[in-house]
Amino acid sequence: MSGLSFSKHLIKDTFSVLQAQARLEEVVEPRVLFVLDKKNKLVGSVSDGDIRRHLIEGYAANDSVELAMNKDFRSLTKGQFELEDIDSLRSKNIHCVPLLNADGSIDEILHLREYESLLPLTALIMAGGKGTRLGRLTEYKPKPLLTIGDKPILEYNIDRLIKFGIRQIYISVHYLKEQIMEYFGDGSSKGISIKYIEETVPLGTIGALSLVEKPQGQAILLMNADLLTNLNFEDMYRFYLAKNASVAIASVPFEVKIPYAVLETDGVHVRGFAEKPTYTYYSNAGIYIINPCEIQIIPKGGQY
Repeated sequence: MSGLSFSKHLIKDTFSVLQAQARLEEVVEPRVLFVLDKKNKLVGSVSDGDIRRHLIEGYAANDSVELAMNKDFRSLTKGQFELEDIDSLRSKNIHCVPLLNADGSIDEILHLREYESLLPLTALIMAGGKGTRLGRLTEYKPKPLLTIGDKPILEYNIDRLIKFGIRQIYISVHYLKEQIMEYFGDGSSKGISIKYIEETVPLGTIGALSLVEKPQGQAILLMNADLLTNLNFEDMYRFYLAKNASVAIASVPFEVKIPYAVLETDGVHVRGFAEKPTYTYYSNAGIYIINPCEIQIIPKGGQY
């Protein structure tokens, strides 16, 4: 999750109201400053509206910005916010919010309009397969790096995870792993953290999950690297929470239309007819949300 380049949005509590106004004129949207004390702890926010109210009420422009700032500001603390906190911010039309470290210092400033959501999830992307069914296309390039349009399939998935506020991503790699690791690096170019789980032997659908170290957030989103999806990850996470699930599985409906009347039977007895019925089956879409408590049942270092 990349925050704003926010150094210009920060001022010290030693600033005057006039100095704060001058700084506000230098910044682009959002037009708000965050006030830090001498220990770099966030103590308030100040906007054009705060300064106007200060002056209209008869105070002076050379007063300390502490007299004009809003001390009842909204913030989020890393690793300690829930979806309800994001809902509350949006309901109050607050789209710029500081993300704080545990000591009250600012880690980054989030512009909520840049994100679909801010999900408290760690992602694991499975990118170790050989893609043998694609023949020559994957002879010298791993399947997740095959391009659709102007970028690799795997990059579409990473960018979509970022759009939903997921900032800690693991990628399990095996076949031609060096190409994937070189392309994405440590994720810093995208403002996130990417770590790699190198499979010395294929670990199966979920075996690599046993090697994830200290996942952040309340759950783990596991997905295949070679799929393209417009799935709303927030909707899936809300469903997972609502059902109090150990695992939620995304599925794709697949309809089979029978062009004939189908007998409904009980043994050799006919109970009725279904005229040209359509049956819907649900295929695994390769996307899961998993409770971290379930990781302990996965054997380490083996196919699972």
